[in-house]
Amino acid sequence: MEMGMSVRKTSWVVAVITALALMFSSLFGLSADAAAQTKGDQVAAYAQTLKGKPFKWGGTTTKGFDASGFTQYVYAKSVKVNLPRTSADQFKKGKDVKLKDLKPGDLVFYKTNGKSVSFVGIYVGKQQFIGATSNGVRIQSMNLNYWKTKYVGAKRIVN
Repeated sequence: MEMGMSVRKTSWVVAVITALALMFSSLFGLSADAAAQTKGDQVAAYAQTLKGKPFKWGGTTTKGFDASGFTQYVYAKSVKVNLPRTSADQFKKGKDVKLKDLKPGDLVFYKTNGKSVSFVGIYVGKQQFIGATSNGVRIQSMNLNYWKTKYVGAKRIVN
């Protein structure tokens, strides 16, 4: 009789300790993630889930994106921010960011037509951006000569 009682007590104590440990670890995990993930991080992370989606001139959905259709879609879905439809109009939004101060989620702009802002991507860190290129949604190095020579500037839309 006595032995059965101690086994029940022991398993109850183990269950309570396990439950408390799980509760505290998940609470700690959530608060650490929430603190680390800025809105810009959310934008960059969501954008990367669309890698490989096709390019489509004038495209604004997962069936096919053009550059500004992609950034508009990502901002709307990830952080509920409405951006204008064209890259030139998106370039008029947000606050200017220097190249060395870029953070994930910032918009990076290029003159791919040689005249005016005609391409936009989303900075993802490590001198890379994700955008709807003619080969579909891809991560690109900003250090490639093609992008380096056409860079116009960057804007921070969310913090």
